[in-house]
Amino acid sequence: MKGFKTAAIVGGVVLAGVGVAMAVTNPAQTAYEEYAVQKLTEYVKGNFCQKAGFFENRCAAIVDSGQSEFKQAIAQNTQRQNFIFFSIYTTNLSVTPLLPSGLTSVLPALPAYRFETAGVLQSFYTYQAKQK
Repeated sequence: MKGFKTAAIVGGVVLAGVGVAMAVTNPAQTAYEEYAVQKLTEYVKGNFCQKAGFFENRCAAIVDSGQSEFKQAIAQNTQRQNFIFFSIYTTNLSVTPLLPSGLTSVLPALPAYRFETAGVLQSFYTYQAKQK
C-alpha cells in the first residue's frame, strides 16, 4: 500500500510538472504569425512562382519583399483559442489580394485556404489545410 501511495504522489508531481511546462511554453500569437509567414512564403514560391515561367525569380523576390504584408494579413485573419496548455490557431487566408496586380495577371488564380494549427511546447503543428 505504501508503494502505491508513493507512486501516486510521484505521478501527481510529474503530471503537475508537465502541465506547468506546457503552460509556460504555450507559444504566443506573434510566434505563430512568424511560423505562418514562413510556411506561406514556402508555399507560394514552391507552388506558384515556379509556374510563372520567365518571371519565377521576380515572383520570388516580390514574395520575399512582401513579408510584412503577409504577416499583417495572417494577424488580421487568425483567431487564437488559448487552452493554457496549448493553443489552436485558425487562419482563413487568400494570398491573391497581397500580390501586386502585375504579378497576379501572370500567375494562375490563387485559391483561399483555411488552416488549423496547434501550438504546444514552443512548436506548431498544422493538422488541417483546406482549400476553399
